[in-house]
Amino acid sequence: MTEGEINSEGPSLKPAQGRFGVWTGKPVSPEQAVEIEKLGYGTVWVGASPAADLAFVEPILEKTETLQVATGIVNIWTADADEVAESYHRIEKAFPGRFLLGVGVGHPEHTQEYTKPYQALVDYLDKLDAKKVPTSRRVVAALGPQVLQLSAQRSAGAHPYLTTPVHTGQAREQLGPTVFIAPEHKVVLTNDAEKAREIGRETVDFYLGLSNYVNSWKRLGFTEEDLVRPGSDRFIDAVVAYGSPEQIAARLSEHLAAGADHVAIQVLGGDDELLSTLEELAGPLKV
Repeated sequence: MTEGEINSEGPSLKPAQGRFGVWTGKPVSPEQAVEIEKLGYGTVWVGASPAADLAFVEPILEKTETLQVATGIVNIWTADADEVAESYHRIEKAFPGRFLLGVGVGHPEHTQEYTKPYQALVDYLDKLDAKKVPTSRRVVAALGPQVLQLSAQRSAGAHPYLTTPVHTGQAREQLGPTVFIAPEHKVVLTNDAEKAREIGRETVDFYLGLSNYVNSWKRLGFTEEDLVRPGSDRFIDAVVAYGSPEQIAARLSEHLAAGADHVAIQVLGGDDELLSTLEELAGPLKV
């Protein structure tokens, strides 16, 4: 693939991943995965920089039939590329076409080795290439234009985190029609706006101290005042969907209208809220 060329393998992901998936900060249990699959969600994304052995994946795939498992994301600073590649091939051999490898650079404020992150990401993708991890089965965490472009050139597409439908639309305009775009969006199932904002702020607070996220939000039009802790109502309402199931579904669907192929839903409010919220949303989302 020549410099600047867009990878054309992305569309193969679109039917497999489904229009909506579930994003969690830790692996769901196999039993939860079964329920998520029954509800019609296509993919479970696991964040929080999982270890390179990816040992959580097979137990989920063993208990389900069509559900995809994706990492959202493997951190290039903490997960050795060679070991990740070995894990990918182990999973792919046992469950062909059901695992998607998401990789990303994490946050400079929390990684001592975080130097020249763009080149480090390129080097990591080079190692995955050398170990024959196909571009069609991996995505890259991407916010800014440079890494979005890299995601299109070196993977099936982008997995933006903590963004808005406006960002999705900008990414689609930049990358064209064939590249896979799968944003994450947070939800709180409540009609109480103040409660939803309180819960949202508990999660978003960490990211308000991270330069890569703050810079991304500024590009979307948020001001310094919006992004001073604890975040303005305007900002929190943009990154956390709340209200009735129908209202939340409408908000999530704005990503699809803006050009997303898939939306990864992160349910806030505690572990007990996960399955009940997903069940409430399944109908309005038409998963």
